[in-house]
Amino acid sequence: MKQFFTLTVIAVMLLSAGQIMQRQMELSEKLIRLHVIANSDSREDQQIKLSVRDAVLAQVEQETAGCTDRAQMLRILQSQLPELERAAQLELDEIGCSDRVRVTLGREHFSTRYYETFTLPAGQYTALRVQIGDGAGQNWWCVAFPTLCTAAQQEELEAIAVSCGFGADEVAMITESQSYEIDFKVLEWWEKVMTLFAS
Repeated sequence: MKQFFTLTVIAVMLLSAGQIMQRQMELSEKLIRLHVIANSDSREDQQIKLSVRDAVLAQVEQETAGCTDRAQMLRILQSQLPELERAAQLELDEIGCSDRVRVTLGREHFSTRYYETFTLPAGQYTALRVQIGDGAGQNWWCVAFPTLCTAAQQEELEAIAVSCGFGADEVAMITESQSYEIDFKVLEWWEKVMTLFAS
């Protein structure tokens, strides 16, 4: 009886993990994350990270103003990588930092992230990655598409998400984190199990 109960619980958790993984994968196909990595954890490098973040965000917004299509956004970002890197390097030069910066676009794994007005579940996402110097410091994450980084209020965030093709369920998934907290925990548990078996 005890074994049957244990197997039932495992089966339910696997089913739940499969469903939430599918939803996360669908969500990830509508997003482009922004990932800025500081040279180190020193106070100065952390402040520099924020300055570079602002410079890159300003350049992204300038190049992609009014873009509501993810595929178009990816094409623009890919073509503008040298310009984005140049903007980041110029910011470093202007504040007297000798570090070099590298800007790339690719797939990365992210843990569950809780922002002020929304939450994103753990998983693989396409990310615009900005690495400063050794990239050994704390990270700064947000979303470059849709432009959720600058949405000050939840109503604004929801409107931006809907205009970029998010369905009601997807908007709820990122804005109603309390309702999905167990799902996110199950997803994190499943990823740990898969990592354990892979190693």
